[in-house]
Amino acid sequence: MSTPTGFMDFKRELPTDRDPLERIKDWGEFHKHFSDDQLRTQGARCMDCGTPYCHTGMELNGSASGCPVNNLIPEWNNLIYRGLWHEALERLHKTNNFPEFTGRVCPAPCEGSCTVGLIGDAVTIKTIEQAIIDKGFDEGWVVPHPPKVRTGKRVAVVGSGPAGLATAAQLNKAGHTVTVYERADRIGGLLVYGIPTMKLEKDVVQRRVDLLEAEGITFVTNTEIGKDIPAAQLMNEFDAVVLCGGATKPREVDIEGRNLNGVHLAMDYLNGTIKSYLDSNLEDGNYISAKDKNVIVIGGGDTGTDCVATALRHGCKSVTQFGTHAKAPLERDQVSNPWPEFPNVYTLDYAQEEAKALFGEDPRAFSVLTKKFVGDENGNLKELHTVQIERTVDETGRKIYKEIPGTEKIWPADIVLIAIGFDGPENTIINQLGLEQDRRSNVKASYGDYRTSVDKVFAAGDMRRGQSLVVWAINEGREAAREVDRYLMGTTMLP
Repeated sequence: MSTPTGFMDFKRELPTDRDPLERIKDWGEFHKHFSDDQLRTQGARCMDCGTPYCHTGMELNGSASGCPVNNLIPEWNNLIYRGLWHEALERLHKTNNFPEFTGRVCPAPCEGSCTVGLIGDAVTIKTIEQAIIDKGFDEGWVVPHPPKVRTGKRVAVVGSGPAGLATAAQLNKAGHTVTVYERADRIGGLLVYGIPTMKLEKDVVQRRVDLLEAEGITFVTNTEIGKDIPAAQLMNEFDAVVLCGGATKPREVDIEGRNLNGVHLAMDYLNGTIKSYLDSNLEDGNYISAKDKNVIVIGGGDTGTDCVATALRHGCKSVTQFGTHAKAPLERDQVSNPWPEFPNVYTLDYAQEEAKALFGEDPRAFSVLTKKFVGDENGNLKELHTVQIERTVDETGRKIYKEIPGTEKIWPADIVLIAIGFDGPENTIINQLGLEQDRRSNVKASYGDYRTSVDKVFAAGDMRRGQSLVVWAINEGREAAREVDRYLMGTTMLP
């Protein structure tokens, strides 16, 4: 333990962010950073619990509790307190291939299950994690470590998101020759096209990709397996195939007026903006612009929040984010949402903070059901009709929505962005290989084993589990690599 009374002596602190009204003028990351002394103080708040729930990595009540990659959090908190940064980095890399990603975009379920949070404020785990890896890069400690011996086995990884990159990194470490196929023009999957630059600047992703390439991994872009290359060809050319293509099939809405001009899927909106920004700093105009428009975002999750932030940077006239869920309480409900579950409490994410600073209020509207889209005589969206609802859950876990009479409302809208999640993976490669799917259309493969119904084909990440967190994708990529190594060699030393 750093100091037995640290959690009582020091208050939880977070680095300040750039001013919301300033940061919406650009596309850079918005967090500022702590000094080494401030991080040391925050590390001192860690209790080094006898049973540290922060790194348990469980799923409780439908959400993550603790760190899914089982980061050794108390150990590197203590090392930071002692000023042993290099040792802290080594400890962090033992469990997490890409802490520079999770330190920026993970919602930090570790903090939700921190023991200090039982009666006070949790340790600032995520901030310390990012600081460790950023210092590692700044000091030149993060360098390529290619394997000394190759096994002669060849593995194809389909998809270069966090699951695919983690799989490739671990298998390469074991000495296998790994080729990663990506259908987009850049490596990174949703880390590049899916997460805005404000949360994760793309040079951070490319820096890690360059390291993996220097360690011997081959990356192939602009190549979709099942279309550009038949899936059977991979089966013939490689000793094992790992599918990490994600859950990229967007969930649609069955609402009158869906085909009006101005109604878009969220990922089309986000990806177009990100690609245009990376290609030309938005000068090519190849994206859906929200400039001077009334924007409605349907969906209360992270993707919807990213749409709000993007619309603000486009210069929208107004932005509102609909959610079917009720407004969360200000404090954790100890009966329905007890520790160490992730706390369901009211907070302002970065985009809502920005919208409030610009327009004067939280842009979210809670317990709202969209009834129809209405257009003008030219087929362009002009308004959206809603009603307030009460949401309950029946004994089977199914959500029931009851409309509240007299709460109908009409909202002016020039653009609607549908951000209500995903319906599993796309089926091209699944059908070509004849893979079994579960009831949610994901590739059927058991957690911890990752073998599909077809010999030498494995699946990991969102393609196997459905839409989830980056940190779960890294967890599954690491574990799938272990099982592939065991399959190829009969035994494994991968964690």
